[in-house]
Amino acid sequence: MANPRGAPPLLLHPRHRRLLRSPISRCASLLFAFAVLLLLSALRQLARVDFPRPDAPRQGSSEHLWASNGYGYNACVTPTSRYKVPGESDRYMTVRSNGGLNQMRTGICDMVAVARLVNATLVIPQLDKRSFWQDTSTFKDIFDQPHFIKALEGDVHIVGDLPESLQSAPRARKHFTSWSGASYYEEVKELWKNQKVVHIPKSDSRLANNGLPIDIQRLRCRCLYQALRFSDPIEDLGKKLVDLLRYRGKFIALHLRYEKDMLAFTGCTYGLSDLEANELTIMRERTSHWKLKDINSTEQRSEGNCPLTPNEEMLATKEELEKFNNHASQVAALDYIISVESDVFVPSHSGNMAKAVEGHRRFLGHRKTITPDRRGLVELFDLLEKGDLMEGPQLSSLVTDLHKYRQGAPRKRYGSLPGSKGRARLRTEESFYENPLPECICLTGKH
Repeated sequence: MANPRGAPPLLLHPRHRRLLRSPISRCASLLFAFAVLLLLSALRQLARVDFPRPDAPRQGSSEHLWASNGYGYNACVTPTSRYKVPGESDRYMTVRSNGGLNQMRTGICDMVAVARLVNATLVIPQLDKRSFWQDTSTFKDIFDQPHFIKALEGDVHIVGDLPESLQSAPRARKHFTSWSGASYYEEVKELWKNQKVVHIPKSDSRLANNGLPIDIQRLRCRCLYQALRFSDPIEDLGKKLVDLLRYRGKFIALHLRYEKDMLAFTGCTYGLSDLEANELTIMRERTSHWKLKDINSTEQRSEGNCPLTPNEEMLATKEELEKFNNHASQVAALDYIISVESDVFVPSHSGNMAKAVEGHRRFLGHRKTITPDRRGLVELFDLLEKGDLMEGPQLSSLVTDLHKYRQGAPRKRYGSLPGSKGRARLRTEESFYENPLPECICLTGKH
């Protein structure tokens, strides 16, 4: 952990230590480390920049950097008066969650909401053991299973396993359509007419971001932010690391997402050798469910679609992380805890982790989240490399201006992009879990 005099600590996630031992990371530019320090320096100038709202308070000190952006908005997840305790049901849902930690977390909560919609008992989901990270962790390893079941007992019946009488019973198998609404799941109920058990092999993005009943949206929030708590070993180490950082003062958490799977998927090869770039191309071509194969790396970077590049620092000890070896999802959970609890969160790429953390921080009072303008920063970095721009007040001012309104202030969730049509438009909507306003975040006194 580095702590330059007068600067807040920068937390770079433990997961990157593995990556940083690889050839891909060893050749990575140190430009991002410089950019982060530059960004922090520039953000101190935000103490002299007004909030976007005309009625917001003005501050003339560095407290502005650390202040939350809540403006009176708070979490509101209490069910409406129409919401009832679920009735008895002989329907069962088994689920295989897919993806990395946060893709599984949001998928699990989608399945909780689906179980409510179809009045089925949810069997504790199986976690993805076949993704890039090959993590063998079970639900109990990552999450507090008893708390999960207890916290949602007024919403959905959840059991650890199927009853003995149904262990060998035939099961229907159904891939739910992505981003589906409540009417779709009314039709899905027909699946249980002939079978008592329905298996869902994929859980991510199975529910619409918008247009669902408010009680279903609030159930998704109660699930993700209250019920789906991490297991005690993860929570304990996460709290210890946060306390260590708090002892040193305020801190900024950086989520770099500079990892081989992401680089291969996006085609981002800036700063890599030809050999390393070819390794990523082969990985992309061999991954059948990644549909886009021919990618122009230069265009990706100039469009702001690539993460910025990492430099390492240390926080947790080798002994503390030893129990989490070869369990990438458990290490990712530590990342998540520290990122949510940080004074300021800065993601370098808008992946599932960044979206989930941003949504959680909004839910907790719009804790400061600075979303780097990657396209704008890349333009500045290129000017620096060419010698057309020098470090100093002008550069600091340019970085400040880029991020004046990118600090996680309250706003309604974005809809689909202009010009998008049909079901394709759903893919362009802002994720519900990235910004659960207005359903789960309300102005005080207007629940």
